[in-house]
Amino acid sequence: MARPDLDFHLESKSTVNTGWERSARAWIADMGEKGDFGRRYVLDPVMLELALRRTTKSALDIGCGEGRFCRMLNTRNVLTTGLEPTPTLLAAARERDPYGAYVEGFAEALPFQDSTFDLVVSYLSLIDIPDVRAAIPEMARVLSPGGRLLVANLTSFNTAAAELGWVKDANGKKRHFALDNYSDERTAWIEYRNIRVLNFHRPLSVYMQLLLQQGLQLTHFAEPLPSSDAPGQKAEDYRRAPWFCVMEWQKPAA
Repeated sequence: MARPDLDFHLESKSTVNTGWERSARAWIADMGEKGDFGRRYVLDPVMLELALRRTTKSALDIGCGEGRFCRMLNTRNVLTTGLEPTPTLLAAARERDPYGAYVEGFAEALPFQDSTFDLVVSYLSLIDIPDVRAAIPEMARVLSPGGRLLVANLTSFNTAAAELGWVKDANGKKRHFALDNYSDERTAWIEYRNIRVLNFHRPLSVYMQLLLQQGLQLTHFAEPLPSSDAPGQKAEDYRRAPWFCVMEWQKPAA
């Protein structure tokens, strides 16, 4: 099957240093092949079920990183193109999947023609996109009529809690999850295991309004919990405060 037509006139729409190139090697090592806890035990089961529940001829994974989810879709007969702005991550995706299609580009200026893809995936990439008000219209533009936009994102109460998070008692037991200034859009540097990247906090209403403005129709919304085989205390923490939301939006048929 031929790949979708690609327009390789790459234009960067972001001059913001988000830390991804500097953190790329640590990220690749941290992800491995199965992904981190949240992807492996919380998001992958839901995202795969939604992606595969309808026949899809062509998919686009925006912010594909090292290409893990692209490979998962490709092995399930979904012809997937990955888009990634970080050179080291893009090189890793191409090395691990030499027969795949991986394109350098930015979500704010997708290098594809209108109505190219049946499925567009944003798998934990909205929080990394500096100009989401340009990116979401681009996602809708490249969707074919009747196509679907599948979004996994950190919950907005999670990104609002970057400075606070879990409040612990004197013995280190997690008492409750704290946040503040939920309605204020802002950035925060997130650091863990030699990774330091810039995350963007936006209230959920910002994302919802932008998606609705594109005429997209919400067909699925969930705050998924860890699967039954998720191990340890981390699973309990994810059940106490759901970390993610998953949305499926459909573009009306022509």
